Amino acid sequence: MKTIKPFAAAALAAAMLCSAAACGTTDSSEGSAKDSGSSTSQTQGTDLSGVKKDDAIAALVPDSVKSDGKLTVGADTSYAPAEFIAEDNETPVGYDVDLTKALAKVFGLEPETVTSTFDSIVPSVGSKYDLGISSFTITDERKQAVDFVSYYKAGSTWAVRKGNPDKFDSSKLCGRKVAVQTGTTQEAEVLDANKSCPADQKIDVMSSKLQTDVTTNVVTGKAEAFYADSPVAGYAISQTDGQLEALGEDVGVAKQGIAIKKGDTQMDEAVQKAVTKLMEDGTYDKILKHWGVESGAIDKAEINPAAD
Repeated sequence: MKTIKPFAAAALAAAMLCSAAACGTTDSSEGSAKDSGSSTSQTQGTDLSGVKKDDAIAALVPDSVKSDGKLTVGADTSYAPAEFIAEDNETPVGYDVDLTKALAKVFGLEPETVTSTFDSIVPSVGSKYDLGISSFTITDERKQAVDFVSYYKAGSTWAVRKGNPDKFDSSKLCGRKVAVQTGTTQEAEVLDANKSCPADQKIDVMSSKLQTDVTTNVVTGKAEAFYADSPVAGYAISQTDGQLEALGEDVGVAKQGIAIKKGDTQMDEAVQKAVTKLMEDGTYDKILKHWGVESGAIDKAEINPAAD
């Protein structure tokens, strides 16, 4: 059986061990998720020593958020390079994690990234978490549950085994085996496509809580393809020693946003102004370049922008 990179295999094994024991800070019953591989240099994170507290912006943060001195953020740390777990099997890293740290510095708070499953984060923003920063595509459905401040854009990518041995065609999904992460817009798209398939040719939708499992399902041949955010798919492909490749062009580029408690206009403004500050002082670009995802940069942070 083909395997993922040595570190990736170790990470997946650690993830299985962590399902029975807490590893780092986590709100997930499945324990901390692990990424499907990473390089030592990148897991050090971005140097944010130059980011300082902005008293005017910090004053906007509601007392309910800053009373404990922490900025608590929910994230699915199986989604490299946006958010994943470093080689020590407990430290969250990635460009979303660096953004969390930068925002906390602007607010004068201590950052705390808490691992959770992707689909459980939005319902917990405002109760367990001050914010949700986990590659959330801004959709009208999600905007009914939380507010958003835009900070990134990403498309969706199909990935298959090298050479596409199953002759997978993303325009003809009926009867195929497709892996997706639970709660993502990609899962919603595939499920919607399934409605048009004949009863005897339904898509076998293999939905997993963790992106690492999604990737592994294709590497091992359990699924013919996976569908994920473009930066995540690109990173996952890079960690499989040439066993996977992208299929076709990226599709459906859309804005992603920081999830905030619905109707908390004070926090909306604080986050929007903080992201804007980080864009203007160069920290935002520095973070994205560090992780090699600067192609998804946007030039304006907006509160509840229209879904693309």
